[in-house]
Amino acid sequence: MRIEDQNIYILHTYPFKETSLLVEVFSENFGRLSLLAKGARRPRSLLRGYLQPFQLVQGTWSGQGELKTLFGVEWVSKYLGLNNQGLVCGFYLNELMMKLLPKADPNQSLFNYYHKCLVALSISKNHEKILRSFELKLLQVLGYQVNLLTDENGEPISDDKNYIFEAEYGASSPDKTQNGVKVKGKTLQDMSNENYKDHVTVNESKLLMRYLISFYTENHNLKSKELFYKS
Repeated sequence: MRIEDQNIYILHTYPFKETSLLVEVFSENFGRLSLLAKGARRPRSLLRGYLQPFQLVQGTWSGQGELKTLFGVEWVSKYLGLNNQGLVCGFYLNELMMKLLPKADPNQSLFNYYHKCLVALSISKNHEKILRSFELKLLQVLGYQVNLLTDENGEPISDDKNYIFEAEYGASSPDKTQNGVKVKGKTLQDMSNENYKDHVTVNESKLLMRYLISFYTENHNLKSKELFYKS
């Protein structure tokens, strides 16, 4: 089966044998895929210059098994040019999807949101808002409940209360559990509105999402995340 001219983003590449690459891609219509780019490491390879992250391209591949063969790649948009902290953030998004996103599970909404976040990283310095929004979107797409509007009893979150937010349970009174992360009700409300102007919201949302990502990745360290959180 030959699949032609599909919108894809390169998430990561690995050397394969002497001259080829294993390419992890996120495609608009087929989800995350593993593709074999034969001869892509050769100096004169037609694929070599196209297999760059953060660049929307169109790919053509074929194959019946889990590992398919990549035949061609073409540019379809201008180079975004992520720099400095934006570049680190981009690598973090890619690594996050590599850890959490299952293979061959199409989600056009997530593909479009990923594209939107990359564009934002290329033109905006509001990295906190972009990362927190994408983290929440990804967890929600994967079916993990991150309820920012009501507590574990279904009561609306109050901005003047303090909570403990625990994975798989949500927000609860601090006297009910010692697990999870302490967070203000206002922070949860701000996160639901994508409002990261308050420095307390910025700090608490970072701690909360670090905890949730660690929980759902089973405590696997994300190298790019460490670079980001050190900044």
